[in-house]
Amino acid sequence: MTAELEALQHNHTWSLVPLPLGHKPIGCKWVYKIKYRSDGTIERYKARLVAKRYTQVEGIDYQETFSPTAKLTTLRCLLTVAAARHWFIHQLDVQNVDILQDSGLLGARPDNFPMEQNLKLTPTDGELLHDPTKYRRLVGRLIYLTVTRPDIAYSVRTLSEFMHQPRKPHWDTALRILKYVKGTPGQGLLFPATNNLALKAFCDSDWGGCRATRRSVTGYCVFLGNALISWKSKKQTNVSEYRAMANTCLELTWLRYILQDLKVLQTVPVPLFCDNQAAMYIAANPIFHERTKHIEIDCHIVREKLQAGMISPSYVPTRFLLADVFTKALGKDQFVTLRDKLGLHDIHSPT
Repeated sequence: MTAELEALQHNHTWSLVPLPLGHKPIGCKWVYKIKYRSDGTIERYKARLVAKRYTQVEGIDYQETFSPTAKLTTLRCLLTVAAARHWFIHQLDVQNVDILQDSGLLGARPDNFPMEQNLKLTPTDGELLHDPTKYRRLVGRLIYLTVTRPDIAYSVRTLSEFMHQPRKPHWDTALRILKYVKGTPGQGLLFPATNNLALKAFCDSDWGGCRATRRSVTGYCVFLGNALISWKSKKQTNVSEYRAMANTCLELTWLRYILQDLKVLQTVPVPLFCDNQAAMYIAANPIFHERTKHIEIDCHIVREKLQAGMISPSYVPTRFLLADVFTKALGKDQFVTLRDKLGLHDIHSPT
């Protein structure tokens, strides 16, 4: 409790002001929680001081009904611009729990890549875990780790599909990701001081990649100059490559507004690289065919941005498509090649 109070005061969480006439102060209460290790022993005690917001009355104690929060992509975008323009940055460290130790894998042999190539996990194959909470806790921590580790984004997204009923193959795959993390503990994003701050994007789709549902997995990554600021790996309801292009266009549109607020104008169309020539052809073709009616809305989005001069689609072979790492499990050589081109650097490496 003392540590919580000291942290709140150090971060200037509140300001002391006179109580307005006719108003009553909103109370607060302590919330206690015990965090356990994977073997069931107590790891530490946590205490949080929270306001009793349920006693507030709308229109009297507050006006807004939501609290705006910043996206992590916005933070990466801001850090990239700050590094390139040599702005002052103040850092705040947050206490978190080093995952390998809690999972008992400190002595495990590291792996060179996070997931076996072409691995297809299903919700029914393998023995059910006796204690699914350990799987959920581990995957939750890995999801948090993807904030700075895009190289495991596809693998972690795949594992998150089986939270409700995890099985042994899912657990084994999660442990393999940990072994990969063990081999690359200093891996992270680099925001270079020399940067032209020009947007470029890559998108990809793994046609029918999900073995269980036969749905497609789409992915994209966006760079601001040579710094990676945005990425996504997501399963879609259809098998269209245009969904990947449309999602990327929407992300680029939003990023252009953010950069405009930061006085970083994008004066030329954003290069959008894709390995599907048919997708680019239909995006540029004003005539719809019968077989493309199910993706008509997506085509409108992509074509609208193309005609507005916001994007410039270009073909790139699959082996050079950086977004490929967000749509499927790759072999060691291809994975390492694409990972390094994403701009990830290991601070523990002498090079």
